[in-house]
Amino acid sequence: MKQEKIYRLDTETWYIERAVYLLAGIFVLASIILSLTVHKNFLYFTALVGAMLINFSLTGYCPLSILLGKTGLKKK
Repeated sequence: MKQEKIYRLDTETWYIERAVYLLAGIFVLASIILSLTVHKNFLYFTALVGAMLINFSLTGYCPLSILLGKTGLKKK
């Protein structure tokens, strides 16, 4: 039986793409918690994060990655 390879990100170093995934996850979880505890309008922030992830995947443009690049993180 042929062994299938599983796609896995390199976790030995931090690079822009990995940091974008991390921050997007933190933003989504934080906005959901805030929408449940403070006000439901925080779900608009969740929608914004989702829209920016879709934009990043289709166009390659991501404002967060520009900011992370200015902090010194390298591209993969």
